[in-house]
Amino acid sequence: MRMALQTFAIRGCSTRTLPAGMSVFCSSSLLSSSSSPLMIRSVSSLLPMRKMSSSSTATEAEEQPKVTLLSRNQNVHSNMQLSKSWRNKPLFRRQGDVRFRTGLEAANLLVEEAKRRDSHETQFIDSVTSTMNCLSPIFERNPRYAFVAKQLMEPERFLQFRVPWLDDTGVIRMNRGYRIQYNSALGPYQGSLHFGSHINSGSIKSLGFDTVFSNGLTGYSIGASVGGSDINPFDKSEAEIQRFCQSYMTELVKYVGPDVDLPTMGMGVGQKELGYMYGQYKRINIKSSSGGNPFLSSSAPNASGVGVVHFANEMLKDKGDSLKGKRCLVIGAGKVARSVASKLLEFGAIPLTFSDASGHVYEPDGFDEAKLNTIDKIKEERGALLGRYIIASTTAMFNDPEQLLDIPCDLCFPCAAMNSITKEAAIQLADNGCKGIIEGGYSTVTNEARKVVKKRGLMYGPHTLTMTGCAVHHVLGPHASDEQFAKEIARIYKDTKNTAQEFHARGDLYTGATISGFLRVANAMLSHGAV
Repeated sequence: MRMALQTFAIRGCSTRTLPAGMSVFCSSSLLSSSSSPLMIRSVSSLLPMRKMSSSSTATEAEEQPKVTLLSRNQNVHSNMQLSKSWRNKPLFRRQGDVRFRTGLEAANLLVEEAKRRDSHETQFIDSVTSTMNCLSPIFERNPRYAFVAKQLMEPERFLQFRVPWLDDTGVIRMNRGYRIQYNSALGPYQGSLHFGSHINSGSIKSLGFDTVFSNGLTGYSIGASVGGSDINPFDKSEAEIQRFCQSYMTELVKYVGPDVDLPTMGMGVGQKELGYMYGQYKRINIKSSSGGNPFLSSSAPNASGVGVVHFANEMLKDKGDSLKGKRCLVIGAGKVARSVASKLLEFGAIPLTFSDASGHVYEPDGFDEAKLNTIDKIKEERGALLGRYIIASTTAMFNDPEQLLDIPCDLCFPCAAMNSITKEAAIQLADNGCKGIIEGGYSTVTNEARKVVKKRGLMYGPHTLTMTGCAVHHVLGPHASDEQFAKEIARIYKDTKNTAQEFHARGDLYTGATISGFLRVANAMLSHGAV
């Protein structure tokens, strides 16, 4: 049976032919709310999703056409068919039907529902609150998306288990292990693992919720998951960490695997920890690779940090500026912080500081490559503190000034623990002349600090956007060049910027990243039904 064809053209794209009835991929079609399910197009069929296999090479990624979420020939003032039937439906049906009239009212109802269910998980509530405030314009245009957001707030699967292990003295120790497989609408689960005493069910749920939008933003066919444990990896011996990782993977192996769920590096989890887990995984499972690539392999441990700096460079280029000569505060001393500093040097910037539990080191003239190598050697030893760096440098200052944020800078790269940049810290940075904060860690800037950054006019790179480097590298493959990596970063940044402008939030990359990621995931969920 022949299908009638219609021809259409989008500015900047070649003329194409599509089956009649197929909607053009633009903001109008994304927000269309026709009662027919065929008019709700799945993002997986509209976006050039990349296959999660070893055949995904950098060359193939370059050859695939880049289709953005929003078309250039239509904008927020385009006529949109709002579905009155969805606005008249109750969003909740607990003690009587609860309806909403505006997008903001829907966002508030969703936040109240999250508080009712998980009032004890403050970090998750904060994530939901900031996210729903960003999505209220979507709910205003198309009420149906509020019902998708309600569904999205609940993870598909949340695993919590005990992790017993023996310490060096032969005593049985016990920790909690987590893995939250939040959403698989776009593809197999993928997300970071975090070890630290601050890890709990609330922080894992918050990180998993944010990862949905972060991974969706990339445009790749990957879902969202996060895991970890409340163990402190920095005061343990190497043998203890190995035994712990093996015990952790013994339970986790039931739920992860190639093309199922791919854990990646995160806070307190580096190449060594992933290596121990992979060793235990392949002892238990016959299939330990996909397409020739070993499961849990990490060929580019610096991808996250390099991605952060590339995003900072794109943000400055957009303002007619560059990283060259910029004095940068780097908060943290982990693998991401050190890779951020190394990449900053390549762009001609001047990394000034590192910090850890012992305090901070400050080089008034900046760290050069030789000094960075010294920091690397110190931090490669598990549990080593930055104070040892003073012995190797005659110019470094340790905990001087007393407060790290008292050091004048142009840019700040927080690569430390969650919520390390508070409202007071943001005010202090702005008062000292800082022009921008680019997150190099997960949720390092609090909601209150984000408001201060916006009010004071500081440039802000949210972790939803900046921490996508690991996902980008995994899709491009191990042989991708830095130029190809930078090109993908530029594409993601441009999509985020255009989306923010489309929804009357020009320059607000947090809103743009949240809306872009949500629309991709939500449209896929609409085609899947009530699952």
